[in-house]
Amino acid sequence: IVGFVSGYVKRNAPDTYFLWQVAVGDKARGTGLARRLVEAVLMRSGMSGVRHLETTITPDNEASWGLFKRLADRWQAPLNSREYFSTGQLGGEHDPENLVRIGPFEPQRI
Repeated sequence: IVGFVSGYVKRNAPDTYFLWQVAVGDKARGTGLARRLVEAVLMRSGMSGVRHLETTITPDNEASWGLFKRLADRWQAPLNSREYFSTGQLGGEHDPENLVRIGPFEPQRI
């Protein structure tokens, strides 16, 4: 497997796709594969109502922040972030997680 994306359309917000995970193998990093995988998911016929993309990212995950910033720029859509889980909420054993949201975006920009 060179790369994969997993996620779901939120039941309580059907205009939002929550990107649970995106992974790209070492040899394919830096090639734009993560962006192409995310865009391929959003271009599927069942995604026509999706106008927002969400995920959670730790503050130090430069690759994920870079991907989301590039997607927002490419789609000409706003990117917003807020703390979602603090270290304390995660038992002190995990870095905090920020909820990151792109959108609204127009499907033709993907």
